[in-house]
Amino acid sequence: MNLADAQALFSPDPGWLNTASYGIPPQPAWDELQHALGDWRRGVGSWESWGSAAERGRQAFAGLIGADPDDVGIGSHVSQLVGLVAGSLPPGTCVLAPEIEFSSNLYPYLVHEEHGVTVETVPLAELVGRIDSDVDVVALSVVQSATGEVSDLAEVGAAARQAGALLAVDATQAVGWLPVDVADVDVLIGTAYKWLCSPRGTAFIYVTPELQDRITPLGASWYAGEDVHSSYYGREMRLAAGARRFDLSPAWQAWLGTAPAIELIADVGVEAIHAYDVALANRFREGLGLEPSNSAIVSTSVDDAERKLAAAGIRASSRAGSLRVACHLYTTDDDVDRALEALR
Repeated sequence: MNLADAQALFSPDPGWLNTASYGIPPQPAWDELQHALGDWRRGVGSWESWGSAAERGRQAFAGLIGADPDDVGIGSHVSQLVGLVAGSLPPGTCVLAPEIEFSSNLYPYLVHEEHGVTVETVPLAELVGRIDSDVDVVALSVVQSATGEVSDLAEVGAAARQAGALLAVDATQAVGWLPVDVADVDVLIGTAYKWLCSPRGTAFIYVTPELQDRITPLGASWYAGEDVHSSYYGREMRLAAGARRFDLSPAWQAWLGTAPAIELIADVGVEAIHAYDVALANRFREGLGLEPSNSAIVSTSVDDAERKLAAAGIRASSRAGSLRVACHLYTTDDDVDRALEALR
């Protein structure tokens, strides 16, 4: 599907520049979700068919990040999945993270400090230089939520491997607009409700096969069983062999909106979306007299920005004391130009 055909499947009101907070669903995702909600209301739907959407989502997400679907587990939120990693770290582990790291990728490690895990934070620009043999885990967002800064995973991954450290990344603000490949990471976690244009409540964890046995599936249930439908009762636990052992049983309706949304992103191609999103963000940057960047997120300080944008019907956000604007495939030149005019 080309970009123009995909854009015709979205219908946000003009002025939506806030995908870094949540994304807008495409028509196929909306329709599939509404159909299932109608069936649920009347008691005529099948949970087995609703649950199959989670497997579709897993397949589509794995394709976006270059992973084998067997190495991808599903959950609901970043912090829950990061908690699996943090909860499996032995005492004496040193975790290194940026100072501005989003809390969902930081708090799960911090709560284990009382169990002997050490968490060190440094400015993002100093992160790679700080990775040495004392560091066991590098926790990093591929794209920073507050600033939109894009990290070079190849560079960070190489530094982590040289030091013998694991690289665990949060890709929530990246997958869907930025080409991401798991070749340079050990763990990748992300939610789908932002740049993957999905309902809130669906998330993924990629774990390299070599690491899967070192992470405890703390949320294991019947859905993490090797044979889901024979795992309902009793203590005879046979968990799935791959990353499906990390699965939480899916929130059906959320996954029904997630699967078609990610399939659409995959059909269009992240490379095309990346070029479009970054060009729009740089149009906004140019209008404010800023240098071009490699991010779909623009973070800058503008006096009274929140009031000015709200008065013009522009929806953006404020993070860490700065205006944050996010451009995605349904954003238009007019959206950007209206925001610039309001800020002027």
